[in-house]
Amino acid sequence: MDTKQQQSKRWSILLGAAFLMATSAIGPGFLTQTTVFTEQLLASFGFVILISILLDIGAQMNIWRVICVTKKRGQDLANDVLPGLGYFVAVAVSLGGLAFNIGNLGGAGLGVRVLFGWDAKWGAGITALLAVGIFLSREAGVAMDRIARWLGGLMILLTAYVALVSQPPVGEAVLRTFSPDKVDVMSIITLVGGTVGGYITFAGGHRLLDAGISGKENLKEVTRSSVSGILVASVMRVILFLAVLGVVMQGVKLNPSNPMATVFHSAAGPIGLKLFGLVLWSASLTSVVGAAYTSVTFLRSFSKKVEVHQSKIVIAFILISALILMVLGEPVQLLILAGALNGLILPVTLGTILIAAHRPRIVGDYKHPVWLTVFGAVVALGTAYLGVLTLTEKIPQLFT
Repeated sequence: MDTKQQQSKRWSILLGAAFLMATSAIGPGFLTQTTVFTEQLLASFGFVILISILLDIGAQMNIWRVICVTKKRGQDLANDVLPGLGYFVAVAVSLGGLAFNIGNLGGAGLGVRVLFGWDAKWGAGITALLAVGIFLSREAGVAMDRIARWLGGLMILLTAYVALVSQPPVGEAVLRTFSPDKVDVMSIITLVGGTVGGYITFAGGHRLLDAGISGKENLKEVTRSSVSGILVASVMRVILFLAVLGVVMQGVKLNPSNPMATVFHSAAGPIGLKLFGLVLWSASLTSVVGAAYTSVTFLRSFSKKVEVHQSKIVIAFILISALILMVLGEPVQLLILAGALNGLILPVTLGTILIAAHRPRIVGDYKHPVWLTVFGAVVALGTAYLGVLTLTEKIPQLFT
């Protein structure tokens, strides 16, 4: 392979890692959160998006840079800081990934039902088989990168069309982004957790490790890729925000059971409803792939066999998620517990990585920027607060 081909492959991997992280974030929950918060805060939600983007970048850059410099995955860094902590993180991430994959496949089934009128469980099963096909490929990493880029781009384009026809008050949105009528701190923390929480922020970083792009010599490119991932997810959020804003400012009341469908249908009629189905299915498939892949990379610390048979274990992870959905539906108690634990994953992992970043025995002579540490500490404390609230509110539901 000549130098030009190597550079092209390298660029493709870096871009693929950014899109893998972004499309892992853009799942059914991401779409619903954005729609609901826009209806509640109207144009002032632009301010929430702006602040969350800045905090997302701070969290993501901290994690990806330290992973790159140390050439270690998140759970291994946690074990370096406190022996045994990484195993707890790995179990929590995997449990969360399994529960969210069940929800993602449920979203995929709904998307297929909107598109073709098929039973949602059949749609979920077909989506699971498509995800399995990606990891049956001889070059699963390359296939995963391409799917993330293609479907990520498709979601942005389709949502941009709906935003255009909904005719949002762009001037008002820009004004309130910098001068909001009201500020909702909880929505900011929720958006940060939904964009870089749980397994999501590690998806691209672990992908780059698997592709061999790590070390201080690659720090600049990895940092750029980390920011790109946040920007891709943020572009999708901004476009969806404008689409929803255009609809609700016309006085349309969103259906609480499926608010995003109301937006697409109100803006573009029957075609808009089909576009909703395609966007939801694309978001669900890419999130299934990202959740399964990243969850299994966290399990690699338990045994070398996981590394050797990674693709097979990812396939098993997807099939188990689909089987649970087919047999039990979406088990409420599992989803509640996983959601509660997921709220604590980001502050724990980000907190340990911030500690690791300033320990020479872990990072060598690397000097972590102070401003990044401060940014990361703000995100860790904020999401820890949200995580504690989630635990206190949701755990009692397990016993009711």
